[in-house]
Amino acid sequence: MKELFEGAIKFREEDYNDHKELYESLKKHQDPHTLFISCVDSRVVPNLITNTLPGDLFVVRNVGNIVPPYKDSHRPQDLREGFLATTAAIEYAITILEIKNIIICGHSNCGACSAIYEPPAKLEQTPYVKNWLRLLDPVKEKVLAINPNSKSKRIWLTEQINIEQQLENLMSYPFVEERFDRGELRVFGWYYIIETGEILNYNMITREFKPISNPQHKAEGKDSSSSKKAESKGAESKKADSAKSADSSKSADSSKSTKTDKSAK
Repeated sequence: MKELFEGAIKFREEDYNDHKELYESLKKHQDPHTLFISCVDSRVVPNLITNTLPGDLFVVRNVGNIVPPYKDSHRPQDLREGFLATTAAIEYAITILEIKNIIICGHSNCGACSAIYEPPAKLEQTPYVKNWLRLLDPVKEKVLAINPNSKSKRIWLTEQINIEQQLENLMSYPFVEERFDRGELRVFGWYYIIETGEILNYNMITREFKPISNPQHKAEGKDSSSSKKAESKGAESKKADSAKSADSSKSADSSKSTKTDKSAK
């Protein structure tokens, strides 16, 4: 803990003073432009990987960067009774703060995406985690249908299909869908590769993950926000081809586009 206390002192004496005017401007209100939904993994630091300042991002973090569906499929007439923290934060960000962008950011070497393939007995001591990870059952089903031929490919696909699934879940929120359809809200899916620092952006139309680059960023942002109902013809065969050609090293594959079986709505 010593380093944390020393860090707090250093922040107040050095870093705070470097941005004193900014902090003073944030005294009475916040006006973030982006809702950033990411995993709780300590290696994922939203403000660091986006090079943003305090007040720029409204951050929601949970195990597996999961967006629970807006309503329980078994009781669609009622509001969901569980998994409320993330749902409430999304609702607040969109309806109260009037956020203009949403990024769902997954990452490499994700423990949640790996845990869903473990024997149930391994999660007996963590019943809340076990219950939470049930939300990844649709992701697991999609990956197993592809039948990747190695564990590394299975996890790699799971991490990226998970981002697709959470984008789909996000669109089940009526206030998200309405603003998205009116062009008032932009939605992105990112895949962060920890060991290389590379971030892949998901294109909802082509169902591809591609590295973010300066000239591409503007075009990809437009494409990935323009349609949530792109046709998925041929996606299954493309996904299978992608799985076969995937290298066990994520960093080697990161420059290649990854095609998956279904688009986010």
